[in-house]
Amino acid sequence: MVQFGRAIARGVGRGLGPARFQGIRFRLGLWLAIALLPLLILGGFQAASAFRAQDAERRSDLQLAAERSAANAKARLDSTGILLLALRPEALEMFCQPRLSDLVARLEGLNGLVRLTATGATACASDSLAATPPAWLTQVQAAPWFERLRAGEGTVLARAPAAAGQPAGLIVAIRLERPMGRFDGAMVALIPLSSLQPDMDDPSLPEGSQAALTDADGRLLTATDIDAFTLTGDESLTGWVQRARTGASAIFEADDADGRHRVYAGAAIAGRDVYALLSAPAPGLLSWARLNPVGALLMPLLAWLLAFTAVMWVSERVVVRWLNYLERVASIYAKGRFSVRPVQAMNAPAEIRVLARTLDELAESIVTRDSALTASLEEKDALMREIHHRVKNNLQIISSLLSMQQRALTDPASKAAVGDTRQRISALALIYRTLYQSDDLRYADARIFLTELVGQLVASETGRGQLVTSSVEADSLVVDPDKLAPLALWLVEAVTNAQKHAFVGRGGDLKVRFFVRGDTSVLEVQDDGPGVSETFRAGVGRTLMGAFAKQLRGSVEMVPAEGGGMIARMTFATPEAVMPTDPADLGTAAAPRR
Repeated sequence: MVQFGRAIARGVGRGLGPARFQGIRFRLGLWLAIALLPLLILGGFQAASAFRAQDAERRSDLQLAAERSAANAKARLDSTGILLLALRPEALEMFCQPRLSDLVARLEGLNGLVRLTATGATACASDSLAATPPAWLTQVQAAPWFERLRAGEGTVLARAPAAAGQPAGLIVAIRLERPMGRFDGAMVALIPLSSLQPDMDDPSLPEGSQAALTDADGRLLTATDIDAFTLTGDESLTGWVQRARTGASAIFEADDADGRHRVYAGAAIAGRDVYALLSAPAPGLLSWARLNPVGALLMPLLAWLLAFTAVMWVSERVVVRWLNYLERVASIYAKGRFSVRPVQAMNAPAEIRVLARTLDELAESIVTRDSALTASLEEKDALMREIHHRVKNNLQIISSLLSMQQRALTDPASKAAVGDTRQRISALALIYRTLYQSDDLRYADARIFLTELVGQLVASETGRGQLVTSSVEADSLVVDPDKLAPLALWLVEAVTNAQKHAFVGRGGDLKVRFFVRGDTSVLEVQDDGPGVSETFRAGVGRTLMGAFAKQLRGSVEMVPAEGGGMIARMTFATPEAVMPTDPADLGTAAAPRR
């Protein structure tokens, strides 16, 4: 019944234990999370919609800002073009250089003015260009922009590389013609690129925006941050310029030199020569959270967390803590302590109280049945000990009767046969005495039993005047009575053989050894007599020893001992009994001997 109570308690403990993935807390949390998941999904859809709207608005703002920047730069270039038209050769007359120098000094955002002839030679230039002519001015004839003017274009823009004492600028050139339309050179103005830089103070620009100007080949003329317009991957500024020529503006995305993903938008400033380009960081995965962090993210998440926390708290206070309490009580019952009662569960919900009351009744029933079984086992134990005691007494009586009969016999052979039978009966009596004196009726220690049996067999022959010394060397082995009987009877035959054939008329030394070697055991009886007797080989004793060895699934051999004598050896399967490791599993079978 104790085993039954232990199994019930373990089952309750397994069912109520707060297992990580099987407990009530985890399952409630899982299903609650699933039930509230639509709130988060709805919030996610709303946030995604807001994100798309923000992204479209961001791109539109960037495109509009690029077009405004292009318009401002175009106005600056248009004003420069009007100035050049006003400075035709007929308006300059003979005071060309002083007038050009005066204009450069008075007008902001103008680095130089120059009048070129049809051959590309400098006819007149402001002091800033006349004093130290830059390389682009000395090599006009081979310049592509001058060839375009000569071919018939009215206005051409080109980048002027930085020269000594002068920053990089933009060349604005208009075609000059004679009255009959023949090419007559050009009027050229040099504008600093900084004066064309888009305005970055525009409040509509996204945070982190950068601006740049490019030429017709996609090369940067100027930029607020060079790295922001150094693209990686398949996209390039040249590809954007090609799209801008057909559509007048374009928006694209690319990674810059620092690996940041950015959005680019631009517009043409002047024909197909100069383009304004703006760049802003692309919206990140969580940038939508900045739109409406309370409505788009925090409120759904907060509602989900509050509902989840409330249900988990309620399940903890109303269900789980009481189940944990009952689990602790059940674990105490599993240890065999049934005096504890789940009285605290009286304050729990009705279902928990019913479970606690059932557990209490189960403990009471186990205690009652355990007491009845304990009393019954103690009674049966006492009866079995009494039976073993009486069997031992009866065998001793039979042994005494045989001893009396032996003394009355005169025939030596009959007398020896009765003596052998008496020794066998005495060995059986010793088995029963060992059992009823042991703590457990079902098991006996082979070492103790063999030691007592050898002592008894040697003592029975001391009255004949033969001095026999004995020694027992045995391993401790717990065996059951069924295996102990053939073991004892084999030993009786082996010792009797030594007494008859080795110690007659001379005494001697008897050694008994019992070794356990894993799955096999060895029992040896060694004497210091003359050796193996042919009479013993064909006698009843040898036949009985073989029969007893077969009962133990073993074999017998008679071998000479070193220094003389004989060794009777039995090798057999180890008759070890399986002893319970938990005293509770034994019930009251291990009750102390009365």
